[in-house]
Amino acid sequence: MNKELLTENSSQTRDILSVSELNRAVSRLLEQSFDVSWVRGEISNFTPAASGHWYFTLKDDAASVRAVMFRGRASAVGFSPRSGDSVEIRGRVTLYEARGEYQIQVEQMRRAGLGSLFEAFVALKAKLEAEGLFDPGQKRSLPLYPRSVGIVTSLAAAALRDVLTALARRAPHLSVVIYPAAVQGAEAALQLRQALAQANERREVDVVLLVRGGGSIEDLWSFNDEGLARDIASSLLPVVAGVGHETDFTIADFVADVRAPTPTAAAELVCMTRAELLSEVQGFAEQLKREMQRKLERLAQRLDRASAAVVSPGERLVHQSERLSGLKFRLQTAWQQSAQRRQSLASRVQDRLQVQLPDLTLRQARLERAARGLVAAQQRLRMDKGARLGAVQAQLRALSPSHTLARGYAIVRTAQGGIVRQANSLTVGNQLDVTLSEGGVTVQVEHIRKTPS
Repeated sequence: MNKELLTENSSQTRDILSVSELNRAVSRLLEQSFDVSWVRGEISNFTPAASGHWYFTLKDDAASVRAVMFRGRASAVGFSPRSGDSVEIRGRVTLYEARGEYQIQVEQMRRAGLGSLFEAFVALKAKLEAEGLFDPGQKRSLPLYPRSVGIVTSLAAAALRDVLTALARRAPHLSVVIYPAAVQGAEAALQLRQALAQANERREVDVVLLVRGGGSIEDLWSFNDEGLARDIASSLLPVVAGVGHETDFTIADFVADVRAPTPTAAAELVCMTRAELLSEVQGFAEQLKREMQRKLERLAQRLDRASAAVVSPGERLVHQSERLSGLKFRLQTAWQQSAQRRQSLASRVQDRLQVQLPDLTLRQARLERAARGLVAAQQRLRMDKGARLGAVQAQLRALSPSHTLARGYAIVRTAQGGIVRQANSLTVGNQLDVTLSEGGVTVQVEHIRKTPS
């Protein structure tokens, strides 16, 4: 009996929640049940903590709710709220588990009445979209291997530090050009347009980053300027917009060639990491090696077939000697037959043609001269073939790269492995690899003597 009662009590004990467990369960339920939303109300009991967090109550005529805005979000608001201000906040419904009180965790805050700005944003977005400024087919592709990146932002912006840090970490070889411009305030839109125009005019970068940290709709309003949007659309350089946080959207985001959720993400989009580039270069090197090996194999087969079709000088001389012997035999045979016929004819007409008898001594001398001429021609032919063979060998030695290097010449390559043929293709500071007859050196360009136009 006691044993059964003990078992029942243990089961009930397992179903009992602590206060912390209850509040944690309620907190999860609230966060899962309510999406991020905008709420309008009046601030009361506003308390800025020493930590930078804001604590206040948001109320209307019939109700109130506690709210908290942490330092990172509060620093991006752009104004200091006071009790009695009418505001619109965007946040999540959460539970402060220590007291069991539900609250709103604020992510964005703007003064009440900014709904007109949002309406203007929507109207401009619809207008530009109808004109085709957002058409994906009109977007410019980002360069795969940029050499220089331009940044349009404020020199004091935290976004600039984030972008420079990301670029230095991922691609320290890239050069960076900063085009300063205000990113907030009445003159911001004009300065942003002027900075973008300067980048397009100077054409010293391959891609432009238009970046700014997060903030309220007022803070980001300069990036909703129609003139700036049209300048981005007509830019000769690809433009990457990294404005605000991932949840922030501006007209510049829609009209830019690529929209990045944050300034750091914009920096990561325009460049591959050094490791990725080295891996790709290694892949190209392996591919080139395979292609060169296949080409050498094909050329070796062609050389073998050509060698099989070529008759060596010695073999050719043997053939010519055999042909000369055959001609000599035929000549001797023909001469003997001719002599016999002539002798027979001479015997028949000796009496009638005594004065016209051929001079055999003269003909024999001519035959000997012809034989000596044939021998001399054969010797000249052999010497001529030998001389031509020697000339070809000398030409092959002269065209050999190692022979050229031995005369004091050198092969100059860029850091990417390309052959340098024109000084005009280099810039001061380039690293060059110089291959000599024995060994090589790495040099840096300090001065360029360009060929006059």
